[in-house]
Amino acid sequence: MAETAVEQDAPRAAALPAPRAPRGDLLLLALSITGISFSAPLISATAAPALAIACWRNLLSVGVLGPYALLRHRAELRAIGRRPLLLAIAAGALLAAHFALWMPSLRMTSVASSTALVTTTPLWTILLLRLAGHRPSRLVWLGMCVAFGGVLVLTGVDLSLSGRALAGDALALAAGLAAAGYMLLGAEVRRTVSTTAYTLVCYATTALVLLVVCLVGDVRLSGWSGQAWGQIVLLMVAAQFLGHSLSNRVVRTLGPSVTSTAILLETPGAALIAAVWLGQTPAPAAYPAVLLILLGLGLVVRGGRG
Repeated sequence: MAETAVEQDAPRAAALPAPRAPRGDLLLLALSITGISFSAPLISATAAPALAIACWRNLLSVGVLGPYALLRHRAELRAIGRRPLLLAIAAGALLAAHFALWMPSLRMTSVASSTALVTTTPLWTILLLRLAGHRPSRLVWLGMCVAFGGVLVLTGVDLSLSGRALAGDALALAAGLAAAGYMLLGAEVRRTVSTTAYTLVCYATTALVLLVVCLVGDVRLSGWSGQAWGQIVLLMVAAQFLGHSLSNRVVRTLGPSVTSTAILLETPGAALIAAVWLGQTPAPAAYPAVLLILLGLGLVVRGGRG
C-alpha cells in the first residue's frame, strides 16, 4: 500500500512537464502496471456481475485503508482544504464513471474494440492538458500515437456497424475520457495531499457512487461462491492497491502524460497473465505491439523532459 507524507516541494502545476523522477518511481510505476494488468483476467474469471465487482473492490479498499488512514492521517484529513477535497471527490466520481461505462461496454461490443477504445486515456489526457493551456511537445504527441498504435496492433480492433456495438464503442471511449479526468484531477490533488489521504477520499467516493448505481440498477451484490469472493479480494490487492494507488503515488513526479501512457502496457500485460493463468495464448501480434508501446512510452518520457 503506497503511503507518503504531505509534500511541501510539489511542482507548481500538475499540467507542467514532470521533473526528472527517481528511479524508484519508475519501479513503482512498473508495479502499478503489473497490478492493473490483473484487472481484466480477474474480472473475466470471477462469477459475479462486473459492476458489483467494481463496487466491492472499492468498498473493501476503503475498509482496509480507512482504519490506517484515520489512525495515521487523521490530522491531515481534517486539514484538507475545500478545493483539494472537492477535486478528490470529483476524481472518485470520474473513476466510478470509468468503471460504470467500460464494464457494460464489454457486453455490447467486442473485447478488442472495448479495450482499444478505453485505452485512449493518454490521448484524452494530452487533449485536456492542451485545453488547460499546456502545450505538449511534438515528441509527446508522436510517442502517444506510436504507443496507441501498439494497442491497435495487439487488439486487432474491428469496429462493428451494428447499433448495439457502436453504443458499446461509445461507452468505452467515454470510459477512456473519464479515466483521463481522474488521472489529471489526482495529479492536481497530489501536489499537496498524501497518497493515503487522497486515495481514501477518492475510493470512498467511487464506492458510494457505484453502490448507488448497483442499487438503482438492481445489480446483485451477494450470494456468490467463496472462490468469487477470493478473486474480488485479489482484485482489490492487485488492481486497486498495487495498481491505482501506486499510479496515484507516482503521478506527482512522473506527470499525468507519462503515467497514463505507461498504463497502455496493461493491454499486453493482461494478455500475458491470461496466457499463463487462463491458457489464452497471446497472438503473434503481441510481441511487436509491446515494442511499439515501449517505444511510444520512451518518446513521451523524453518529450516530457524537453
